[in-house]
Amino acid sequence: MKKRLDQIHERIRRAAEACGRDVASVRLVAVSKTVAPDLVREALEAGVTILGENYVQEAGEKFKALLQYPVSWHFIGHLQSNKAKYAVRLFDLIHSVDSLKLAHELDKQAAKVDKIQQILVQVNISGEDTKSGISADETIELISEISQLKNLSIKGLMTMPPYFYQPEKVRPFFAALRELRDQIKERSIANVCMDELSMGMTGDFEVAIEEGATLVRIGTAIFGERK
Repeated sequence: MKKRLDQIHERIRRAAEACGRDVASVRLVAVSKTVAPDLVREALEAGVTILGENYVQEAGEKFKALLQYPVSWHFIGHLQSNKAKYAVRLFDLIHSVDSLKLAHELDKQAAKVDKIQQILVQVNISGEDTKSGISADETIELISEISQLKNLSIKGLMTMPPYFYQPEKVRPFFAALRELRDQIKERSIANVCMDELSMGMTGDFEVAIEEGATLVRIGTAIFGERK
């Protein structure tokens, strides 16, 4: 496990340095969905500091099993409004907010526990029907509306581009998210910070880093193929 993580960190370092970025500006989110707690514990002991989970119930079980570790929990899957109550209790950052309805529910539940919930807005940058996320054209309007909610804090954008075997084919989608982020930054919307770009996975994270990713979501390269 430690050897695999060291290799990933070295690849992150090389990708960041190749485009003149500080390696500290890129953080690894270890995607631990369907991974048994014992294996996740091994990753934490090898130096993982952020876990990315796709399912609220599964994450809750792991949260209890791994309470002694100082890890940041990120939600990266599709979140239904009826799970918002549990999500705000578990997760430091929710990557996948893609509607005003979900944002309102998260805001309401965060207020109940006196929390400012940090979120990213998920953008369907490719326009694929099978992908979650708000369309690029509607993103600025959604962010403006969410910015008025007192218990949410927008920290940036997330996307899942189309899957290609060649990472270079994904580059235009990562570049488009970065350009959208820059457009939003220029508007200086109150309560909106555009520091984070969550993009890039095992097969394409180096290209994502070159295009500005600050959070790379890597599972297979750490934990192996899922059963």
